[in-house]
Amino acid sequence: MQDEVFSAGAVPVSGDNELAELGVAAAAAAIRDGDITSESYAAALLRRARENSNLNSFITIDESAVLTAARDADKARAAGSRAPFLGVPIGVKDSYATRGLRTTLGVEALGSFVPAEDADVVGSIKDAGGIVFGKINLVEMSFGLTGHNSRYGQVKNPYGHDHVPGGSSSGSGASVAARLVPAALGGDTVGSIRVPASLCGVVGFKPTTGRWPRGGVAPISHTLDTTGVLARSVEDCALIDQVVTKDAAAPRSDRSGLQGARFAYAPRQYMELINPETEAHFENALLRLQDAGAEVVEVDLGEDFSPLADRLTWNLFFREAMESVTEFLRQNNFPVSFDEIYNELKPELKEVWSHLVLPSGQGYLPQETYEATLSVERPELQRRLGRVFTHGFDALLFPTTPSPAPLIEHRAKFEVAGEEVSDLFLAKNTVPTSGAGLPGISIPIGLTAHGLPIGLEIDGAHGHDRELLDLARRVESVFDTLPAPA
Repeated sequence: MQDEVFSAGAVPVSGDNELAELGVAAAAAAIRDGDITSESYAAALLRRARENSNLNSFITIDESAVLTAARDADKARAAGSRAPFLGVPIGVKDSYATRGLRTTLGVEALGSFVPAEDADVVGSIKDAGGIVFGKINLVEMSFGLTGHNSRYGQVKNPYGHDHVPGGSSSGSGASVAARLVPAALGGDTVGSIRVPASLCGVVGFKPTTGRWPRGGVAPISHTLDTTGVLARSVEDCALIDQVVTKDAAAPRSDRSGLQGARFAYAPRQYMELINPETEAHFENALLRLQDAGAEVVEVDLGEDFSPLADRLTWNLFFREAMESVTEFLRQNNFPVSFDEIYNELKPELKEVWSHLVLPSGQGYLPQETYEATLSVERPELQRRLGRVFTHGFDALLFPTTPSPAPLIEHRAKFEVAGEEVSDLFLAKNTVPTSGAGLPGISIPIGLTAHGLPIGLEIDGAHGHDRELLDLARRVESVFDTLPAPA
């Protein structure tokens, strides 16, 4: 697969490990200040990507185009450019259209398709001086949570190559954790940014649904889909959010502590079935936040909260897929039809689509139930979660995933606390946030005894993304930085 991912060659320089540790803000500052060149930085990352090609985190990298863009950035810097991301390479999930670089959506039928236009978010990154490093591996059509792609390979977790990285933004989490790129764009419909962020030990930010543009990004559900980002710090997520949303005037607090912060947590809803090590890390995290001056209060979101959130979110996920995908392919001039994509899906995914996505399927949601989901159930979930914030809490906390990354060989079925669960269980805690359209961010808080990352999710009030990012930055400072994967 290596010959398919890479083309052309890179220019050798020293200090690859040091360069690879730079985040977006640090790399941009170093290039801007003349401490490093974009070309040397890009070349170092290209070499790391080659060395770590067994992770299967990328589908396409055009080395020649990356190095050309880096040299152009160095010329722009010499001419006085101060663009926010000038010369910084960023990974792009292969559900985003990229002008001049093939875009597969993870399926065979689009293996040679090269779009004429960039997705809106990609355009924003380029306008800010950023470089598209490559197209990142994902689950076919973003339908899955384990990183398995039958055409482009199983993505591996950098902290344990025999473990899943999460999905569907599988390669995004893996490439950022492995220091192949400082940040990567992803997509989140039921947890597809936050799940891989948690399992791969990076930061994953899902904005309020609708905050980031979605033009040119392959959809699943027009109600739930959210574009977003994975990076190794909250600061980098906040910087990218600011550029993408052009929210330059957004206030940012300079507070560094948590004195006065109020957090809610709901163990009845988010910890009913949980891996013991994940539970221990979460409970320790609450104690550390209290030691830092925060107030942490247990709340109850209602006995029917989890069934309500699961039902409405998955109903929308499957019910809106066919219409959303069909319209996307037509509007963006992708040279395939919905039926052509469906016919080439891997057997297990094709079976799911035939049952839940196609109108002929036995599990296809009737129109009346779909309308009730939008008009009754979703507003009730939003009201239930909204009460957390109207009662004076700054954020809702919970373990991002109820367990660390399962083994790849057990990706379909694995055990948590002695109970067998399916891969959908990885999104158990992220689903309510998606269903309600709230902003959420996952940050790493530690490693298991076997060296697998554990994530803490922090959810904010609808539309209060900048406040959430500021709060998450202060929470992040309470925890130790994870060591890089071996």
